[in-house]
Amino acid sequence: MAGGNAIRGSRVGAGPMGEAERGEAAPRNRIGFWCANNHESRVAFATDVDVPETWDCPRCGLPAGTDQQNPPPAPRTEPYKTHLAYVRERRSDADGDALLEEALSRLRARRGA
Repeated sequence: MAGGNAIRGSRVGAGPMGEAERGEAAPRNRIGFWCANNHESRVAFATDVDVPETWDCPRCGLPAGTDQQNPPPAPRTEPYKTHLAYVRERRSDADGDALLEEALSRLRARRGA
């Protein structure tokens, strides 16, 4: 043996991989899914499972369905709201003015004392 180590370059579990080592593959069905951008994804499912109605498109991330003519619509995204926008949903301008005046009067009373 020139140079030494007989197991050099190998690792645990290395070796020929094949059906004999792994066993038989489960029977599968390949199902086509189409998104609103007309991307097709073919996903393999075991024959004994229920196929989902939608699948996320790996190319654009939109939901994809099994009907090529009627793919699911893209989800509607809500714009980002600031904290002030959420406050304005809960309170009217009159309520905000009353709260501000109350806080200012407390602050003035504290400074005056």
